[in-house]
Amino acid sequence: MDIFEAIFQRRSIGKVKADPIEKEKIEKLLEAATWAPNHYHTEPWKFFVLTGEGRRPLGRTLAEIAKEDIDDPTTEENQEKLKKTEEKPFRAPVIITVAVTPSNNPKVIAIEETGAVTAAIQNMLLAAHALGLGAIWRTGKPAYHAKMKQLFGLRERDEVLGFIYIGYPDMPQREGKRVSFRESTKWIEADTTNY
Repeated sequence: MDIFEAIFQRRSIGKVKADPIEKEKIEKLLEAATWAPNHYHTEPWKFFVLTGEGRRPLGRTLAEIAKEDIDDPTTEENQEKLKKTEEKPFRAPVIITVAVTPSNNPKVIAIEETGAVTAAIQNMLLAAHALGLGAIWRTGKPAYHAKMKQLFGLRERDEVLGFIYIGYPDMPQREGKRVSFRESTKWIEADTTNY
């Protein structure tokens, strides 16, 4: 697949089939991720591949975090909400949790480590599209919660940057739309102090 075709055609696919994904394809996604640019070659990413019942602890953690915002978690309605939250990881046969684990190198700037890992995620999403897989990058407040760090054995300074839900698409691909790059681009062709 042509790189521009992959970039322009890739879409977030939130509905996928329960069919298992070949391990070789998952490994290709992970390999593609590790070729993202990273300053000082720190490779500050960590991947957790969740399949089968390995998705269950993520569901329980999501429910525990959601419970903190519920006044009375014992009501039937709230119990049902928490149950649905706990089942969210089962919307896809594979979830890859991606975390940034910044280097201890004193020259390293933390935001650059985060940038490297988000580039790794984009590589993974493009590779998934090229392999005929559907993927969606899910985040939200629970991703950054201390309980999520605890679940994945991360340090205080580490962060979960998202959950990549992956499977074979079970929905039509939507048309994409973007504002032209011209709207957010300024060409600077001469020395000027007023940008």
